[in-house]
Amino acid sequence: MTTAEEEVRSYPFGPITRLDLDPTLVELCGEQPVLRVRLPFGGDGWLVTRHADVRTVLADPRFSRAAAVGDHVPRTVAVGLPRTSMLSMDPPEHTRLRRRVMNAFSVRRLKALRPRIQEIVHELLDAMVATGAPADLTTALTWPLPITVICEMLGVPLADRERFSEWVDGLLMLADPEQAARARAQLDEYLAGLIAQRRVTPTDDLLGELVAEDDEDDPLSEEELIGLGVSLLSAGQEATANQIGNFVYTLLTRPALWQQLSADPALVPKAVEELLRFIPNSATAGFTRVATEDVELSGQLIRAGDAVVAELGMANHDAEVFERPDEIDFQRERVPHVTFGHGLHHCLGAQLARLELRVVLEILIDRMPGLRLAVPADQLSWRTERLVRGVAALPVSW
Repeated sequence: MTTAEEEVRSYPFGPITRLDLDPTLVELCGEQPVLRVRLPFGGDGWLVTRHADVRTVLADPRFSRAAAVGDHVPRTVAVGLPRTSMLSMDPPEHTRLRRRVMNAFSVRRLKALRPRIQEIVHELLDAMVATGAPADLTTALTWPLPITVICEMLGVPLADRERFSEWVDGLLMLADPEQAARARAQLDEYLAGLIAQRRVTPTDDLLGELVAEDDEDDPLSEEELIGLGVSLLSAGQEATANQIGNFVYTLLTRPALWQQLSADPALVPKAVEELLRFIPNSATAGFTRVATEDVELSGQLIRAGDAVVAELGMANHDAEVFERPDEIDFQRERVPHVTFGHGLHHCLGAQLARLELRVVLEILIDRMPGLRLAVPADQLSWRTERLVRGVAALPVSW
């Protein structure tokens, strides 16, 4: 066992470049997979990067999310999640809320949703084709699709989706606490209005179901209902929208991979899992957890009360788990990536995201096998200072 006494370095170590892992991160954590760092907000914590250690931090009850609530806690984001968010809870509170929404993402429901997602994708591509090439795929497809799907599921009027996109985008700003707090307040206020409407006039959408299913013996508070709505919206829009754009960018900048999928569409499910592994979707380590007792990870002692953050992108490139981790291989038989988390807080919407990603790739390679970038890759612009990585615009021709 060792204790780290060396100089504490500020994390992140350098600017985020496209979809690349930070080379300083790779170098430092290759030598020391549990590294003491100074986080952007709140002070020092431990950065965990090895696949096995990341899974432990995400799943072991000795690492608490509830203990990480508060502005004083070291963290990577400007504004931490409120105590009423399901993502800020430990059992039994977390179990109680998660149980309320699990049915919305059941296999049966998602199977029934697939035709509607296909319909939306075709409608969006029809409009793009009618406008003509070149076209920005992010504007035409990658952003409208997820927000349309999650708005329809929750029962949010589609006329409000542009405001929702702005609020969620602001909520996930890394370095602007005022904007993040303002966006959260606006989103909370809007959702409170929708919930109030459903208390008067019941609906059959997900938000209406959550209100209608309010158990008299175990009612959901207004804050809990709002927190569920915010969690579902942010996960259902921002992460998926960026993943779609990043997937297409990665495939079009590696034409052999695009041609491989076009020649064998049956590879799409495997391709989705491999791209989920390969592409570091988050711009920084995830939500903080706090050790509730002393724990050893890779020979490093984490003491009770210490803050810990997990680098999912690094874990997904762990050579002890993935052979040739820096190569994209659609033939991998086992891809135990942690992109959607692991354990108790494994992303509820993971299967919905997978469904949208599969449908998009299936339809694109069928309708537009000649899809290509309309500008050189080095001329593309990228979204910065946000929790989720993504290409800002993706001009394409077909």
